[in-house]
Amino acid sequence: MNPKVDAYFVEGCGRCELYQTPQCKVHSYAEPMEHLRSMLLETELKEEFKWSQPCYTLNGKNVLILTAFKDYCCLAFFKGSLMRDPLKILVVPGEHSQAARQLRFNKTEEVKVNHDSIKQYIQQAIDLEKAGVQIDFKEKNELVFPEELIRKWKEDPTFKKAFEALTPGRKRSWNLHFSSAKQSNTRSARIEKARPRIFEGKGWNERE
Repeated sequence: MNPKVDAYFVEGCGRCELYQTPQCKVHSYAEPMEHLRSMLLETELKEEFKWSQPCYTLNGKNVLILTAFKDYCCLAFFKGSLMRDPLKILVVPGEHSQAARQLRFNKTEEVKVNHDSIKQYIQQAIDLEKAGVQIDFKEKNELVFPEELIRKWKEDPTFKKAFEALTPGRKRSWNLHFSSAKQSNTRSARIEKARPRIFEGKGWNERE
């Protein structure tokens, strides 16, 4: 057991202003997540803490994350697109997701009833990692960056260089974060706030 994950269940994830409050999403799904954690601790996966969430690895490779969102908690598999899904319960988390897939839960009873099936999905993810299977990522359409970001690059070429050095996934995550703001001043504020983390080579919501 990882003490940072113990603290996660007590304090929350720290990814929003609800950190260390009763309203944190982690507290809303604490019981089903504790059951899922117990299942994961029975496997050969190592419990780590990455991106402010419990992350389970095999020989240093990320296999899955245990996390909570507003409407559900889930197991998020890094190579989920390669997994067999006989029960048709794996969910694509977003339109830009090529590899990740989720098993979502709302109640503890859902975890208990599907215990054996969940264990099979987890074992399948472990076996894929052991086999060394890799995701064949398809080329994405060229990103369209907001003009506020382009303007900031012109003002500060070192910032543009730092952004271009990010991995494709981190670039996409920041671009989605910036572009989702409806107001120009909000987009500019988000870009300014993100600068230190971009210079550190990190993506949106990536804390460690």
